[in-house]
Amino acid sequence: MFIQELAKQTGVSTKTVRYYESVGLIPPPQRAENNYRQYTPADAQRLRTIVSARSLGFCLSDIAEFLAARDDGLLPRQRVLDLFDQHLAEIDRRIADLLALRETLDCMRQEGKALPQNNNCDESCVCYLITADRKSGQVIIQREEKSSV
Repeated sequence: MFIQELAKQTGVSTKTVRYYESVGLIPPPQRAENNYRQYTPADAQRLRTIVSARSLGFCLSDIAEFLAARDDGLLPRQRVLDLFDQHLAEIDRRIADLLALRETLDCMRQEGKALPQNNNCDESCVCYLITADRKSGQVIIQREEKSSV
């Protein structure tokens, strides 16, 4: 099959197929008399494996390692399982970060709703709720109270 058919069967662009070939994830294909690339069903399966691994968040170097081990007849089972654990931990961290961000935004929204409605952008404007801590760089909610002197 030519590159267009391979791309259609696997759902990737021809540019991506050429890129994966250039970085060694897909072996150089045979060439037809007209010098067009000719791929095999095994190439299509290998490309589907790459696409699936990418959709799971694996980087190309990890995928290359898995494919090389598989090509050598080895089973990179533990390496794959270790990477699954790393990805799960990263997802959990990102979820925690997003939940903390959601809580911060909700607090800021509540603070902003409590501010007086006016058309001036001054210290009572909602945009003044957002500041960054100079040491940590973290966004903090700050509402300066006016003194009643």
